[in-house]
Amino acid sequence: MSTAIARLSDVPASLLAACDRLVHPRIDAAGERDRQARLIAVLLAAPFASGIALAFAPETGVGLVLGVPSAVAAIAWALALAVSLGGRRAHAERIGLGLAVAGIAAAIAWLGPASPFALLAGAIGFEAFWVGRTRAAAAAGTAAALLALALGIAAAGWLPGANAADGGAWQWLAPLSYVGLSWPRLRDMIAGAGAGAAERAVSGMPFDPSSMIVAANGEIVAATAAAADALGVARELLVGTTLLDRVHVTDRVAFLGALADAQRRGERGGCEVRLRVAGQGAAATYRPFALSFAPDIADGAACLLLRDVSEVAELRAALARAEAAAESTDIAKNRFLAAVSHELRTPLNSIIGFSDMLIHGIAGPLADERQREYVDLIRRSGDHLLSVVNAILDVSKIEAGAYGIRPEPFAVGEAVELCRSMTHQQALENGLGLIAEVAPGAGEVCADRRAVQQIIINLLSNAIKFTPRGGKVVLDARRRGAWLRLSVADTGIGMSDEELARIGRPFTQIHNDFTRQFDGAGLGLSLVKGLVRLHEGEMTIESAPGQGTTVTVLLPVAGPKGAEAPAQPAPRTPGTPRIETGGFDEKIRKSA
Repeated sequence: MSTAIARLSDVPASLLAACDRLVHPRIDAAGERDRQARLIAVLLAAPFASGIALAFAPETGVGLVLGVPSAVAAIAWALALAVSLGGRRAHAERIGLGLAVAGIAAAIAWLGPASPFALLAGAIGFEAFWVGRTRAAAAAGTAAALLALALGIAAAGWLPGANAADGGAWQWLAPLSYVGLSWPRLRDMIAGAGAGAAERAVSGMPFDPSSMIVAANGEIVAATAAAADALGVARELLVGTTLLDRVHVTDRVAFLGALADAQRRGERGGCEVRLRVAGQGAAATYRPFALSFAPDIADGAACLLLRDVSEVAELRAALARAEAAAESTDIAKNRFLAAVSHELRTPLNSIIGFSDMLIHGIAGPLADERQREYVDLIRRSGDHLLSVVNAILDVSKIEAGAYGIRPEPFAVGEAVELCRSMTHQQALENGLGLIAEVAPGAGEVCADRRAVQQIIINLLSNAIKFTPRGGKVVLDARRRGAWLRLSVADTGIGMSDEELARIGRPFTQIHNDFTRQFDGAGLGLSLVKGLVRLHEGEMTIESAPGQGTTVTVLLPVAGPKGAEAPAQPAPRTPGTPRIETGGFDEKIRKSA
C-alpha cells in the first residue's frame, strides 16, 4: 500500500518532467521555464479533471460526460500548444482562468450553492498559485475563485433544473478526489518554500545563464537549462540532487568551504573544482569549472554560477609542461657546463704549472727572450681561463643548489686587506686609485670566508675593469646594526636602466664601445648575487651613465640563520636607478 502511495505521489513530478520538454527551447530562465511547464500540465489535465467531476455529478448523461471534456480538451490543448510553440503564457493564463471561472460557476449554478461541488471553486485559486508561485498569482486565483462562487450563487436562483439534493453523498467524491490528487503538489510546495525565491533569483540573472540555486543542505533546488547542458544531464534530473556528489573527491573541501562562506557568512567568493559530467554511454568524466557563489538568495540558499574553464586548464597544463621542459633544459645546461668546466681544470692546471717552470728556468734557461714572453703570455692566459672555469663551476653549483657554505667567525678587516692586496696590481696597471676603508667597529662576521672574499674580489675586479684610467675605486666596510655593509664605488662608465635590467644574469655583459675591449664571461655579478643569496643577504646596485656605479652588499653579522630585518641602506644620490637583490627576488627601482 505504501509503495502504491509513493508511486502515486511521483505522478506530478513525472508529468512536470514530461511537460518541461514541451516548453519552447528559447526559454532558459529556470523560473519561467518551470512556470510554463506547470501551465502546460494544468491545461493538459483539465479535460480529464472535468470528465471525472461530471462522472460524480447527479443527472448527467453519457453525452454530457463525453461532450464537455471534449470541448474542454479542444480549448485547453490548443492553449497548451500555443504556449509550447510561442513561449508566451500570459494570454493562455487569462483564457484558461476565464474558462475555469465559467465552468465552476456553471457547476455551482446547476447543482446549487449547497452542493459539495461549490468547494471546487477553491481549486481555481490553488491552480493559479501552483502555476505562478507568486503573490500576484495567488491574488488573481483567489479573486477568480470568489468570482466563480458569486456567479454560481447568482445564477442558481434562475437556472432551470438546478438542484443539490439528488446527488447524495456521491457529490463529495469530486472535491475529495481533487484534494487527494493535489496533495503531492501541496506537499512539494511546503517542502520547497524557498524555491520560489530561488527561481526568481535565477530568472533575474541574464548576465550568466549557467546558474543554479543550492539550498542549505547542498541540494540543487533550481537550475537553468544552460547549467544542465554544461553538466550533460536533463534539468529535471539535475534538480533535487546534491551538487556535492558531482564534485571530485579531492576538490570537495574547497567547495564546501566556499559554499559555507556564501551561505553562513554572506560572503561572495568562489572556487575552481572538477565536476562530474555525463559522457558517452555510461561513461562519466570530470571537467574543471569555476564556481562563483552569491549569498542572500533565500533562507540558507546560495546562487551558484558555473563557468567551464577547460581551455584555461589546458593552457595551465601546457604552461606547466613548458616550465618543466625549460627547467629540465636548464638543469642539463648546468650539468654540461659543470662537466666541461671540471674537465678543463686539469689541463689548465698543467699548462699554468709547466709555464711557471719554464719562466723560472727549472727545466733549463730559455734561449730567446721572446720565448720567455710567449711562455708568460701562455701562463697569464691559463690563469684567466682557469678563473673563468672556476666562476662557471661556482655559478652552476649555486643554480643547482649544490654550493655549500661554511659560516665561521673571522675579522672583516683581514679579509678586506687580503682582497685589496690581490687587486692592487690590477688597479695600478689600469692607472686607478684603489682605496679600502674599514670602519673601527666592523669587528667580526659569521660567514663563509672564502665566499665573502670572492664577493669582494669580484666587485673590485668589475669596478677596476669598467673604470677609465685616472679614476678611483673605493671599498668601504662597516657595521650597520645586525648587518655588515660592504660597498664598492667607482667613477666608471655607469649603466642605463636597460643595462641594469640585464645585470646579474649569467653570461651577460654590457656591450658598448668602451666595455668591448675587456675580457670576461659576464659571470662576476651573477656569482656575487648567488653568494649573497646563500648568506640570506641583500645586494643593491646604484648607477647612472657617466656617473659611476655603487654596489652595496648587506650580510647578516650573526650568520645566515640568524638574520634580522635589514637596516635601511645608505642614502643615494637622487636620480640614480637602482637594482635590488634580496633573497630570491629581484627588482629595479629608480629614485625620484
